[in-house]
Amino acid sequence: MTGVEEAVTLVCLPFAGAGASFYHPWSRFADERLRVLPARLPGRERLIDVEPHRDAHAAAADLLAQVVDDLGDAKRIALFGHSLGAVLAYELTHRLLDVPGVEVVRLFASGSPEPCSRRERRATGLSDDEFVNRVREFAGFSDDALDDPELRELILPTLRADVEMHEDYVPSTSVPLPVPVTALRGVDDDLVTSAEAAGWAATTTAGFELVEPPGGHMYLADAGEYLVDLVHRTVNEG
Repeated sequence: MTGVEEAVTLVCLPFAGAGASFYHPWSRFADERLRVLPARLPGRERLIDVEPHRDAHAAAADLLAQVVDDLGDAKRIALFGHSLGAVLAYELTHRLLDVPGVEVVRLFASGSPEPCSRRERRATGLSDDEFVNRVREFAGFSDDALDDPELRELILPTLRADVEMHEDYVPSTSVPLPVPVTALRGVDDDLVTSAEAAGWAATTTAGFELVEPPGGHMYLADAGEYLVDLVHRTVNEG
């Protein structure tokens, strides 16, 4: 492959409570073949004063407008999302198929069962302390900011909205994607089993791969270079 015009833009969708800045370091590991484009959700970082979404379909519509605007002349797109970000990336992929001139080359769905799966144990509606404990259980890690009363007060409304959006999510369609899918889970993930991640095979008619890198549910926190290299190899070298 030659030519800047054939490079791939990797649109990255955050997990619950996270912002676009989580993915900014990934640009250090990319080269001219890959542009990392973190998507921005309201209720955090530069959009802290904007009401967060509680509905995944409204979020996907908002993200579609944002991503199309940010793409510029880019044509080849891959999407990566973790947990909540995986279902948002799935919804966004369906919508990008209708955008003229855009080619979605692959969906990378991380840390998530296939989209039709519903979580049996919920955090929505719990008291603040119960909610935080349940989210820590789901995430498999603890954000120190939730132990600081002032930061917790700032973070909690958006985190609650994200969790509600994820727990209430129902796919907009059951039609399989004409786009290849890579599902990822940390090999030691206690929240998403290998079989649950493999369920993403049913979402595509264009090829499927399951990848299980070292680590737990939040393996991607230390795997930026690995994941960027995986995307490079998968979308640019086959």
